[in-house]
Amino acid sequence: MKRILGLIVVAASSAGLLYAVFAQKVLPSFNLGHVLGLAGFAVLALVMTWHARLSRAIRPRKRVGVWRKDYPSVTVIRPVRGKDVGAAENFAAALDTGYPGDVETLFIFDDDSDAGLPIARAVVAAHIAAGKRGLADIIVAGAPPPGRTGKLNAMVVGQRLARGELIAFGDSDTRPDHHVLRGIVDTLLASPDNGSAFAPVLVHQPAQGAGDVFYALMQNALYSPLAAWAAGERRELPFIMGQLMVFRREALHVIGGVESVQGQLVDDMAIGKRVHEHGYKNVMSRHPLHIATGGLTLRQFLPIFRRWMMFSKNGLPVSFVWRQWLQGAEFSVALIALVAAFATGHFVAALMPAAALIALGSSLLALQRRYGGAPIPMRWAWAPLAFFLVAPYVLVQNMIKRRVEWRGREYRLNTGAALAAPTPDARHASVQQYAA
Repeated sequence: MKRILGLIVVAASSAGLLYAVFAQKVLPSFNLGHVLGLAGFAVLALVMTWHARLSRAIRPRKRVGVWRKDYPSVTVIRPVRGKDVGAAENFAAALDTGYPGDVETLFIFDDDSDAGLPIARAVVAAHIAAGKRGLADIIVAGAPPPGRTGKLNAMVVGQRLARGELIAFGDSDTRPDHHVLRGIVDTLLASPDNGSAFAPVLVHQPAQGAGDVFYALMQNALYSPLAAWAAGERRELPFIMGQLMVFRREALHVIGGVESVQGQLVDDMAIGKRVHEHGYKNVMSRHPLHIATGGLTLRQFLPIFRRWMMFSKNGLPVSFVWRQWLQGAEFSVALIALVAAFATGHFVAALMPAAALIALGSSLLALQRRYGGAPIPMRWAWAPLAFFLVAPYVLVQNMIKRRVEWRGREYRLNTGAALAAPTPDARHASVQQYAA
């Protein structure tokens, strides 16, 4: 990482010095070359400024231990559909939380023919046979009613069955370690004003495919550092990025339960918004939640990227996403300036936008590594800049194709990226419960 940062500084300094010298001696009058060079310099300055801010926001910190005599019981609801990468390991990690209080885990499926159901049963049986702590149930919730995603339906059913003092929701593709749940609960209980707490996510495994690289850059370099910067030292946000989120029961009650966001594509962000609007705080813990990946191709990543852009449109405030739009603008301005400089023969002026593009790509690589991601091999060093080339294509796709495929289901969306189907009154699905 220090090597990459050094390259950024050297590239910026060298390009700036060369441009200043040649612009003064070779280009005595202000012309197009100056304009293109100044555009590149402006982008370079923005990239360097924001890299410093985001890098500070995710700097390593010494873990501060919290001593608590008693921990409240927690019910962790994990909606599952399909077989994720490393599903057995994910389920096992979900049961072996290391949490010092009582934990009840509810694995909730849509139907009893789901490919992940036999895996969950085997993992739960092995957990019980080993005499490990924690209770677990496997529940078949049935298909969701119109106007409700399958995930939200599972959350509604799980919320109704939960017995813990606190209620948590966790994604099936995550692999929590022994510290993450305790860290979230400690964060939640730090103030009575906190209604929810959630963990930042980290894609930590080495990439096996180009899609893994893009996914790691999206999470570790684009979203997570920005969330850390926006949350500040108080770690508060007006929304939730909730791959693992824990709620006080009273906070869920005051917002009308998780079913109150029926009709939304993005449940966690919408729930966090309601929690915030009702006077409670959403706080982000510091210990990261690991997301398991492996062998994701670029073609497989694109639908994920589409959903995340939909999520951003529907669930994230402008006060958060403007920085991501600024990054896209930085790339576009630098690329256009570089092409224009070469096309018009202003080769000296091209140094500045070229340096800006190098700095932008290097910044993403450095942030991804500083945040805790695995090193990205040199054969995929092109990925950071390619990310910005792919984004407009995905954005146009989302504007034209107002539907997304998610976990084997297709959802039609309106112009606000919420579900287009009419939202019925909240109702209970047919539930089958399998005691573990």
